[in-house]
Amino acid sequence: MSETTFEGFPHLLGEWLKGTGPDADVVISTRVRFARNVQGYPFTGRASEQQRSDVLKVCEDALKEIHLDRSVVNIELDKIEDRKREVLVERHLISRELANGEGPRGVTFGRGEMLSIMLNEEDHLRLQWIKSGFDVDRAYKALCKIDRALETVIPYATSDRYGYLTACPTNVGTGMRVSVMVHLPALTLKENIDYVFKAAQRMNHAVRGLYGEGTRAFGDMYQISNQTTLGRSEEQIVEAIKAIVPKILEFERQRRGQLYTEERSFVEDKVLRSLALMRSARRLNVQEMMSHLSMLRLGIDLGIINDVPMRTVNELFILGQPSHLQVNEGRDLPPAERDTLRADLVRSRLSAGTN
Repeated sequence: MSETTFEGFPHLLGEWLKGTGPDADVVISTRVRFARNVQGYPFTGRASEQQRSDVLKVCEDALKEIHLDRSVVNIELDKIEDRKREVLVERHLISRELANGEGPRGVTFGRGEMLSIMLNEEDHLRLQWIKSGFDVDRAYKALCKIDRALETVIPYATSDRYGYLTACPTNVGTGMRVSVMVHLPALTLKENIDYVFKAAQRMNHAVRGLYGEGTRAFGDMYQISNQTTLGRSEEQIVEAIKAIVPKILEFERQRRGQLYTEERSFVEDKVLRSLALMRSARRLNVQEMMSHLSMLRLGIDLGIINDVPMRTVNELFILGQPSHLQVNEGRDLPPAERDTLRADLVRSRLSAGTN
């Protein structure tokens, strides 16, 4: 695999941030992920460095053989600096576990950043496809095509009884996770977010933070995903997420309407204060930025803000993250300097209204 030069990073961002697609007023993106392992090799956590190298080569050769689009980027993660790995985490192209892992490991992803294939994470392969908006069917079909092509050249570890074998027992079976990233500012403001958590748990789904398990919900963003894969088909998992997410979207939209009808001055004040602060601030930490961007997204949806595109706000959620700022500058930055650069970035992107 060849190390990317990061040319174009962090200015060019993926399709999933463009702010379009079904239900884009609430849904940021839909992700489908498959966990797969190569037959005859220990799981990554039990494998020696030589075995990890062998698995990496098997996977690299297979990816070449299925002729992915020529525009794909291949990165050997153990050969790049920490902040570049962190950029990939912030872009949702790799997991934090893979970034912080050891030994031979890598990632292949498309320039549009919909397809990402992690190598030697918890499992030998983690394939994912991300689409803008609530678009489970298209994401699932696109990833299935890649998975089936790989299965013709890689002997996957499977069991006639259990299905695909994975390092974590919760992934055994289909090895499939469907995750929908949603923006729920009204439910958070109205302190109704616990209802979402409880409803999801009753339907065997989890609600997590922006970067998945164990992370916080910065900017009122949450990820809703299935918890079980064993004993359920891929189609059943897809249908289950298609059943629960629309209910959450309806609940959020009802609360937005209620807020704007019953507490219009309160909502307008919060949104316009956030916009004014973001257009004038000289320092912004990441938590402040995420909180104010959440209000901007809400304001765009309610028609309070008309001169800022949704894509600009979505992209700032990523471009303002710490490692993006540092890679853009080409050096490590102390927190205070990051806060200054983040404010400069936000002001420049919001001042023109379009970017």
